Parts: sequence; structure tokens; C-alpha cells
Amino acid sequence: MTNQSSEVLAVNAAFYRAFEKKDIEAMSTVWSQGTGSFCVHPGWNVLRGWKEIRSSWVNIFKNTAYIEINTEIVTTVVRDHIAYVVLVENVLQIINGQRRLEAQSIATNMFELLGGKWYLVHHHASPIMR
Repeated sequence: MTNQSSEVLAVNAAFYRAFEKKDIEAMSTVWSQGTGSFCVHPGWNVLRGWKEIRSSWVNIFKNTAYIEINTEIVTTVVRDHIAYVVLVENVLQIINGQRRLEAQSIATNMFELLGGKWYLVHHHASPIMR
């Protein structure tokens, strides 16, 4: 594994840690703050730019009592200033303090090397139907 692959995987892991901890400040350090960022949560429309993406995470965190995410990396590709990680998300979520959800999603996380640091610029998760 190259040093860049390790760096990308570290940022990817930081994204999921921020997600599990429902920590918007940690989430903010992972995402690119620009208008060129995109996010597609399962079943949602495309969110464009950090302002919309941040707002979505705030709402998700507010309505989620507990979340646990285990990931299975399918592949990691690094090319120049762009990288992506394709993975399976195994999600256990408790919503509004009572409703328990278990689901699997296939996700693609894209990263861009900006100012010597990798940032998440695109997250797209789709449910796996069984």
C-alpha cells in the first residue's frame, strides 16, 4: 500500500468516526468546505456544497440516538490528486431513541488532494436490497 493510499484510508476512517460520534466539528475537518462537494445519502437527492452537506449531517445527528458503522473496503484507488474508496457500510442505527434499523449500503467516497491534504469531496451511499 502506498503512503497516499494510507493517507486516503485514514481520512476515510476519520469520516466514519465522525459519523459514529455524531461530531459535526470532526466531520467539518474531513470534508472540503467548497461548493464542489457532493453528497448522496441513501434515498436522498444530491446535496451540493458544504453548506447543504453540513446541514444534512446536523439533521441526521439530531435524529439519531445511536449509530454504529462497520465497513468492508472493496477497493481503494489513488491517481494524482483524486482518490476513491468503494466499500460496504454495515449500519446499526437507533432513530428517535426507539426505532432500530440495520442496513447495508454500498458507498463510494471520493477524495481530492488540496493543499497537501486529502479531503472528502463526494460521498454516495445506496442501500443494498436483500
